[in-house]
Amino acid sequence: MKRTLFLLFFLCSALIIQAQSVVEPSAEKHPEWTQPFPPFQIAGNLYYVGTTDLACYLITTSAGNILINTGLASSETQIIANIKALGFNISNTKILLTTQAHFDHMGAMAAIKKITKAKMMADEGDAAVIADGGLSDYDLKGDVRTFAPVKVDRILHNGDIVKLGNMKLTMLHHPGHTKGSCSYLFDVKDNKRGYRVLIANMPTIVTDKKFTDLPSYPNIAKDYAYTLKAMKGLKFDIWLASHGIQFNLLSKHKPGSPYNPMAFADKKNYYDEIAELQTEYDKKMEVK
Repeated sequence: MKRTLFLLFFLCSALIIQAQSVVEPSAEKHPEWTQPFPPFQIAGNLYYVGTTDLACYLITTSAGNILINTGLASSETQIIANIKALGFNISNTKILLTTQAHFDHMGAMAAIKKITKAKMMADEGDAAVIADGGLSDYDLKGDVRTFAPVKVDRILHNGDIVKLGNMKLTMLHHPGHTKGSCSYLFDVKDNKRGYRVLIANMPTIVTDKKFTDLPSYPNIAKDYAYTLKAMKGLKFDIWLASHGIQFNLLSKHKPGSPYNPMAFADKKNYYDEIAELQTEYDKKMEVK
C-alpha cells in the first residue's frame, strides 16, 4: 500500500513539475501581440489569421491546409476562430511551419498539433529548440521551457520544398535571430494573375548582448551576414513577415477593406527594412 501511495505521489509530482515546466515570458509590454485582428484574404489561397502583430498565415490547398506560426499559447482559440470565420476548419490543417523557434510564434503550436495531428516541419537549426520547448535556445538560460515542446516530423534544409496538394513552398534558411530562422517563397494566384509571395523572417539583430557574449552560438555574426546578403537578392511580387509591424500591416490593410493583394507589393518598404537591419548589424560588429 505504501509503495502504491509513493508511486502515486511520485507520478503526481512529476505531472505538476511537467505542467509548471513551460513558462511563457510576459507579453504585457506588447499588447498588440494578443490584440485580435479580423482574418482576411491576402492573395489567392493565402490568408492572414494572426493577431494584430503576431503574424500567422493559412495556405489552403486541394489536399488540406498549411499553417505558418501560431502566436502565443493564449492565441490558440483566436487562431482557430479566425480560420473558422474564413470558412475553413482547423482540422483540415495538414502541415505546421514556423518562421522561428521563439514563444511568440510557437506558443500554441503544440496545442494545434494535438488537435489537427498535422506534421510539424522545421529548419534544421531550430529543430532541437522546437522539440525541447526552448530549453536549448542559445540566448536563454536553458532551465525553463518558453513554449510546449513539439515533435518535429520533418527537418528542412535551405531550398527544401514543402508540398501539399497544388502548393509548393521553398524554405529559405535565414539564420541569425535564431539558428533556424527561415522564410518561405511560393506562388499563389487569383482569377486575375499570379503572385510570387515572400513570407520573410526579418533578421532582427540581437541588441542586449555582444555577439561574442553568446558562446553557444559562435557563428551568429557569420549567419547574420549570410542572411542579410541572401535577403537582398530575393525576387517577389508581394511580401509579408513574422510580425505585422515589420511589413506595416495596419497601414496596408484596414479591417473590412476590400481584397487587395497589391497593398503588400511595397518592395521599397522591404529593402528599406533590410538596409536598417544591415546598419544595426554593422554597428554591432564595431562594438569590441
